[in-house]
Amino acid sequence: MRATRRSLIVAAAMLPVAARAQAPWPTRPVRVVEPAAPGGGNDITIRLFAPHLERALGQPFVVENRPGAGGRVGVENVFRSPPDGYSLLMGNAGSNGINAAIYRDLPYNLETDFTPISMLVTGPNALVVNPRIFPVTSVRELIAAIKARPPNTYNYGSGGVGSSAHLSAELFKLMAGVQMEHIPYRGAPQFGQAVVTGDAPFLIANLVNIMPFISRGEVRLLAVTSLERWPDLPDVPTLHESGLAGFETIAWNGLFGPPGLPRAVVDRLVPELQRIGRLPEVIDRVKLIGGQVVVSTPEVLAARVRSDIAKWREVASRADIRAE
Repeated sequence: MRATRRSLIVAAAMLPVAARAQAPWPTRPVRVVEPAAPGGGNDITIRLFAPHLERALGQPFVVENRPGAGGRVGVENVFRSPPDGYSLLMGNAGSNGINAAIYRDLPYNLETDFTPISMLVTGPNALVVNPRIFPVTSVRELIAAIKARPPNTYNYGSGGVGSSAHLSAELFKLMAGVQMEHIPYRGAPQFGQAVVTGDAPFLIANLVNIMPFISRGEVRLLAVTSLERWPDLPDVPTLHESGLAGFETIAWNGLFGPPGLPRAVVDRLVPELQRIGRLPEVIDRVKLIGGQVVVSTPEVLAARVRSDIAKWREVASRADIRAE
């Protein structure tokens, strides 16, 4: 018995350190790639969650903005990162849904090649206009005003080809029977300011992104894009009830890992994200910018990706939208 025990101790001592004791993740800073410019809803959300994750897990969570190509630049960066838990992705409806509908040469499959971790925040998109150029108070009046001028008289902005703002406006054009010219911008601060200046006086974008402009009275909010009125804006009608029956686009963001991310990392993150999502200061901050905390299971996030891809493929096909 003693010889056997001594042999086991000696054998264990000869094993590599990693084999004897696997250090719990994380043991060094975690990089979270945000595939959009600073200042937008995605950026605000992850920078709200990151300090809480740092305190809970004992390592810095460093947000790295990598905008470009409707989120493709940042997404591809994480796709090519090691699946060790030290490179994560703050995905959204555009980068991890719409892009599958408009790009033919993606080196990854958005439905299967990323590891879903959790949804974080959701909210409706909102239709806003420059009140000097569109002195209207309803969606019906807006459609009439657009149709009263030659096609493509007016511009609308977005965060880039294939962004949620782009496809939402294209869906509006299809359902309203109007024509407007698309102008892509680098991010939410830029396309929000374009409505204020009148360079692109029409916009459908994530409520989180344009709430500051609404709050300051710089743009006029005409409708939200959820099927039912948003609880925090009970007096604002939906596009669905404003003559565009069935119109619905929902903005969301969520945390993903690269292909092959260990389940142990996911299982470490999800309970912490759920705890953070219940904090009153987090709920109140998200509510202030027009969103709703919806921390979820990985399965819920995966289902959202699948449903969004199917929806936007249909819209992109009808509007003949392709990005190269």
